[in-house]
Amino acid sequence: MALRVISGTAGGLFLEVPHGVEIRPALGRVKGAIFSSLGEWIIGKRVLDLYAGTGSLGIESLSRGAREATFVDLSAACCQAIRNNLAKTGFSGRVVEVDVLRFLSRDCHPYDLVFASPPYEKRELLLDEHPLLSLVPPRLAPHGLFLWEFFRRNRLEHPGPWNVRWQRRTGETVVVMMEIGR
Repeated sequence: MALRVISGTAGGLFLEVPHGVEIRPALGRVKGAIFSSLGEWIIGKRVLDLYAGTGSLGIESLSRGAREATFVDLSAACCQAIRNNLAKTGFSGRVVEVDVLRFLSRDCHPYDLVFASPPYEKRELLLDEHPLLSLVPPRLAPHGLFLWEFFRRNRLEHPGPWNVRWQRRTGETVVVMMEIGR
């Protein structure tokens, strides 16, 4: 599977995909939709890439001017691929090998943008009680954004304190951009 940085200072560089690990990297169309909606807002922001896999969302953010990125994944192979991809692109970032929910319950840093691309079951689920909906808000800086990818048959009906800014579907994946209601 060929995966590359779309734009910015590392645009066009191919990223390493770890072998022997089941991941679902963000497709170019999905990344394009996300980053075209963010535009220049990303410049200078602190980014958290959860279930990071290859690190492609955090690295794309750095390539487009984000100030810093933290990558969290439970897989040692994914964390090594992220370190290799950071070296290849010339960026630095914090790579944390731990369960995402444990990380969110212990980390104290504020982030402007949080990405979450968790593994998903290909069946219909209601996500209103998903732990990310309650664990991400304390990590968000004021006016922060949460971008969550999930299976197209999953749905959010009452996402608690969150307002949905937009939602896009590409193939089997839905991406929802949310912010805390003001």
